[in-house]
Parts: sequence; C-alpha cells; structure tokens
Amino acid sequence: MTALVLRAARSTDAGKVGAILSEFIDTTPWMPRIHTRAEDIGFAAHMIDRGWVTVAQVDTQVAGFAAQAGSKLHALYVAKAARSKGIGAALLHAAMAQTDQLTLWTFQANTRAQTFYTRHGFAEMEHTDGARNDEGLPDIRFEWQREAT
Repeated sequence: MTALVLRAARSTDAGKVGAILSEFIDTTPWMPRIHTRAEDIGFAAHMIDRGWVTVAQVDTQVAGFAAQAGSKLHALYVAKAARSKGIGAALLHAAMAQTDQLTLWTFQANTRAQTFYTRHGFAEMEHTDGARNDEGLPDIRFEWQREAT
C-alpha cells in the first residue's frame, strides 16, 4: 500500500463515499437494500455537509470513510478491494483520538465488524432485535472508553 492520507471529506467526495456504502450493501448477502444507490450518495452528502466524514485516501482514490459526530461513530466502511490493509484501523484510531469515549452500532450478522471493534478495545453493551433500525436487523451497541492515565 502506498501512502495513506486521512482528511476531512469534501462535497466532491459524496459519490465515492456513497459508492463504498453501496458496495458493502451489494456484496453483503444478509444486508437488505432499502435505499437506492442515489439515496446512498445523498446520505453521504448529508453526512459530509454536517462535517462528520473523514476519508481515507490512497494515492488519489478514496478507499474508506468514517462518519463521527462527537462520541458517536455513525459509520466506518472500507472499499472491498482495500480491506485488511489497515485502513479501517487508521480511521478508527483517528476517531478514538478525538474523544475519550466512542459509541457505535453494528449488526449482529456482521461478525467481521464485531471482531474488529473488540480487537480495538470496544465492549458489547446492548443487543437489540432490530426493531429500532431501518433495516430491521438485530444489532449490537459497542462502547470504547479511554483508560485513565
């Protein structure tokens, strides 16, 4: 992997961020598609406009993104071709550096994400039946707390 750069997303990144989100949905058998790909781009633009999104750029390509508002990590996705190269960890560590606590949700079916977050010090706090998320899928709330020094 060449140099990885983390930077604030720009409005012109909405298409690439939306495409990464769409790719995850399209390549994950258990994930229902409840929005169009155009809506995924619109959602990405909305998160970018709010100032939540950090993108991971390798050379000139956006390879992943994280959306964070304060202590809430709303999204962290890496393009399929760029996974397992440290990009997700770099985005997560950047989010962790901004706060003393992070909360996030992931689906119970997303065992890869659960392993990733647990490896980075997150603990499972709550399991739900999915009644409160748009997808209707059972999920898990994870939390991370910086250790006192």
